[in-house]
Amino acid sequence: MTYATDRLHAEIAYVAYHFHWRLDDILDLEHADRLEYVNQIAGLNTRVNGGR
Repeated sequence: MTYATDRLHAEIAYVAYHFHWRLDDILDLEHADRLEYVNQIAGLNTRVNGGR
């Protein structure tokens, strides 16, 4: 099974936008680790936006 390219690009853009990490650094992450960062960023955004 392969990971959808559009989903990978969305995750990369999301982490890069919020953490300002380089593409190579994000691509070096294991899939599970990258998803954890995506989830953590989403949680931070939810808290900042008052739970919305």
